[in-house]
Amino acid sequence: MPAPTFGLWYDFRNPPQWSQPIGPLYRETIDQIVWSEQLGFRSAWFSEHHFAPDDYACSPMIAAAAVGARTTEMRLATNIIVAALHNPVRLAEDSIALSLITDGRFDLGVGLGYNEREFTAFGRVRKQRPSLFEDAIAIIRAAWSGSDAGYEGKRLSMPAVRVTPQAEKTPALPIGAVAPKGLERAARLGDGVITLSNDHCQVYLDALVENGKTLDDGAIYASQWVVLAEDPEREWARIGEHVLYQVNKYIEWGSFEGSGVPDHFDTPQQILDFGVYRLWDASTAVEELTALAERYPQIRDFHFWAQFPGETVESGSARVQYIADNVIPAVQSRLENTTAGV
Repeated sequence: MPAPTFGLWYDFRNPPQWSQPIGPLYRETIDQIVWSEQLGFRSAWFSEHHFAPDDYACSPMIAAAAVGARTTEMRLATNIIVAALHNPVRLAEDSIALSLITDGRFDLGVGLGYNEREFTAFGRVRKQRPSLFEDAIAIIRAAWSGSDAGYEGKRLSMPAVRVTPQAEKTPALPIGAVAPKGLERAARLGDGVITLSNDHCQVYLDALVENGKTLDDGAIYASQWVVLAEDPEREWARIGEHVLYQVNKYIEWGSFEGSGVPDHFDTPQQILDFGVYRLWDASTAVEELTALAERYPQIRDFHFWAQFPGETVESGSARVQYIADNVIPAVQSRLENTTAGV
């Protein structure tokens, strides 16, 4: 299998206590992504939430389209779209358009969702999210297949129509998951899994086998909850409050449901002590990521938060440059040598 690519993850958050002009934040972030492709990053991941006081990005596919028009090699993906909140036929159509615009460089990462307020505002019932989600996946796949057979599910349906145009290169449909049930769902229904913890890799692979698939059928897109810098402790002292805000908001909204994470952290140090985030310099990153890629050849991509809520794009770009200079080439070289038997 090819060596994993490296990518960056975005949410465009703008908390009131660190407020920045939102238009420039969007434009500078997109400029950063285009620049990162020149540095060797080969994926960009766009997250989604709605009605957030910190302006969390609500239109990840629009952002992906903007980046797709200015890049040539970088894969673009959602991480994640809450499929149950959307009309799945429209998700399928928009994904096809993105695939055509980017010559097949777009993948639709979807997830179950968790924020009660979002489900209510979109007229969905949160407790029905498993069936809503599975119906949405079935409809998206039916739309991508070119079939006009339609679909009738428990919660959602698609009339007997054929979606046009069809993609020249059908997007992948990886599923984001945290809890064991979600990882099993990704193994059963997805074109891979988007993980929040490296500990989930084996759980997902076991679920593949349990669902009658082979390990070669697996694909892991591994988000890395890491602060990576030359002096990571000093970097943590500088940005730890931004990370504390990020993690506590995710907990408040329900993101870590079923993961065993406490209901609140009081200090950045508590986040490190619990293990939600890790601090790496380049040498540690090279050892850790190389070992992961060798242990789990199903890993297709490692991606990192480009900047944390309230942090400037310029601030995040320093870590982006550090990863590009000191981590990406070293990991790729180590893996190439391993493959060659050196």
